[in-house]
Amino acid sequence: MIGVETVAVFYSILALVANAAVVAVVVLVAAGRRERLRDGLGGSVLPAAFVVATLATLGSLYFSEVAHFEPCRLCWYQRIAMYPLVIILGIAAWRGDARVRRYVVPLAAIGALIAGYHYALEWLPWLDSGVCSASTPCTLVWFREFGFVSLPYLALSAFLFILALVALAPVPASDDREDPLPRRPS
Repeated sequence: MIGVETVAVFYSILALVANAAVVAVVVLVAAGRRERLRDGLGGSVLPAAFVVATLATLGSLYFSEVAHFEPCRLCWYQRIAMYPLVIILGIAAWRGDARVRRYVVPLAAIGALIAGYHYALEWLPWLDSGVCSASTPCTLVWFREFGFVSLPYLALSAFLFILALVALAPVPASDDREDPLPRRPS
């Protein structure tokens, strides 16, 4: 059986790879290469975002259900933002629907903000605004790989990578598809 330490290292390495990819996307977009990058990646960004969301969800379930790391309140909020992304991005990847960004961006951005705050709490516990309980404090660090990668860092990395991937999804030619549920005239 694979141990918790091995899984933590594996996910930490994935987070660092995701961080490098996000930095590369930001640099290339800043250098004016967004369209070239978008053309090069083609239709693979939505399936990739689906894989990232799926791996993040499986990781969170592993750490709580197998490793028995009890999630704090901020962990639950991050899960609330991540878990639906698996379904939303899975359907979007299957259908090739880049219009999904209007649903993915708010969820991933909110998740990233919560994860960023949670990560900051681990280093600066005095920032706690009383959001977490005494029985499961948000300041509890279950592991810290490479001296800085923890559970909230993993979540933050996943949310940012999903945002970067969705930003590279091809822009639909027209957003005026026929609505399957026509509106009644006012």
